[in-house]
Parts: sequence; C-alpha cells; structure tokens
Amino acid sequence: MSTFQSPQIIRIPEKAQERASTFAEHVITTVNYKDSNQSVKEKIRDDHFISKLGEEAVRILFEGRNCRVDGPDYGVYEARRKSWAADLRVNDLEVAVKTQRRSAAKRYGLSWTFQDSPERRDPILDMPDAWVCLVVFEDLKEEKECLVYPLRKIRQLIFEAPRLSRLVGKKQAVYLETLIHNGILDK
Repeated sequence: MSTFQSPQIIRIPEKAQERASTFAEHVITTVNYKDSNQSVKEKIRDDHFISKLGEEAVRILFEGRNCRVDGPDYGVYEARRKSWAADLRVNDLEVAVKTQRRSAAKRYGLSWTFQDSPERRDPILDMPDAWVCLVVFEDLKEEKECLVYPLRKIRQLIFEAPRLSRLVGKKQAVYLETLIHNGILDK
C-alpha cells in the first residue's frame, strides 16, 4: 500500500459533504450518548458530520494512491445493530478514522478522543496492532478540507485523560502536541 510520511491536505467535494450531512441528520435519532454527558442533538449531529468528512478525506487520499477503499458506511442502524467495525478498509487493512475540528482544537488543544466508559469502551483500545488515521477538519478555512495524518498503530499513540473535566473517566484522548513532542507525528 502506498503510504505517506507527512500530513496531507484533502479537499472534500460537495457530494461527499452532502452525503455526510444527510447521514448525520438521519443518525441522531438512533444514538444515545448519555454515558458521555452528551444529549445536545445539534452537537451529536455535528460530531457525526465531521466524522464522515474525515472518513471521506482518508478515502480520497488512499484512492488517489491507487488503493482499493471500502467505506465510509452510510448505513443508519438501530441501536442494537450498531458496531465498532473499522471505518474504512484500505486494500486489506482495517482503518479507524478519528476527526477533530480545528476550531475545537483552539479551545482544548488538538486531540482525538476514544470512548472509554464503564458503559461503552471502544474495542480498538484493546487492539495494539489496529490502524488509525487522525484527521483535522479545517473548519476555520473557507474551503472544506481536511488535514490527514499518516497511519499509526494504536500502540504508537499516547493516551491521556481529556482536558475537559466532564469527559474524564468516559474518554481517552490523544493530543497532537504530545505526539509531536515524542516524535510520533510531524506538525
């Protein structure tokens, strides 16, 4: 598989934005995030929209490198049919995608969160060899684009408690500044 070493800027086409928006509108009625202290429907809708934009960016990047990409999945499932399956399949590699808004990063530091509460735990946290792609949605720019960081294995990431106190004990966070400081990612 053709990979890359430095972050890549990917513009998100209008059709992909529309797919992500439609998905986000439909999925908000099927989720319950009370265990994360999240009940604001607009925030939940926005989180799903941004997640799909990140998945689209990774898909576009790898397809541009002549890889076969399956996903993103735009199926809307009832609660008991939801899964923790990988977001994308790049050739034969399962890849999780985590996306953060640049504007949120200005408030809390650029980070990506993983569910880790007594009620729900992202299984990828127990899979050290699982691949993840970290993405920043550049919402402070006029163009809809994402900055896609190179693939890393879960075991390469450094997990910390979230800086937002209401998420402590419910999520684990990976901060860009920590990854750069430890030579795991480039700026």
